[in-house]
Amino acid sequence: MYKKAEIAKTKKDFWTTFGAYMKPVPSAEGTRVNWQNYKTGVKQLFFRMKAERGFASIGIELNHPDMDIQELQYEQLIMFKSMLRGQLGEEWNWSYAQPDEYGRPMSKAEVVLEGVSVMEKDDWPKIISFLKPRIIALDEFWSNVRHGFEELK
Repeated sequence: MYKKAEIAKTKKDFWTTFGAYMKPVPSAEGTRVNWQNYKTGVKQLFFRMKAERGFASIGIELNHPDMDIQELQYEQLIMFKSMLRGQLGEEWNWSYAQPDEYGRPMSKAEVVLEGVSVMEKDDWPKIISFLKPRIIALDEFWSNVRHGFEELK
């Protein structure tokens, strides 16, 4: 069993390693970007990467507290679903207004890699190889569709 401090340190070390690995990669627009803390510029719309014990995931999360705005954002994202699929080369799992760990409604599109653990350094290359092309593809997708979400801020 891992201690909380050990888990926190290992996760911090993983994200530091991931950040160093991604640092030389420019955004789709040629600018520097903090890949592990990607800023979409739209309130309550996030690109989330997770590396946990048992899985890694990446996705787009919508958690605007105004459900009308969250619904509009989700519908807008659905309109771009085929473009996203084309950019990523894979189908993601979609869910609307499902409760998050705090019971608040959250909508998302995500893909999960099962059977890896951030606590196992031998799994880090698999996790990085899973996250890297997807966050780069999300960035490219976002550079093409961002304007469609800006009025929904």
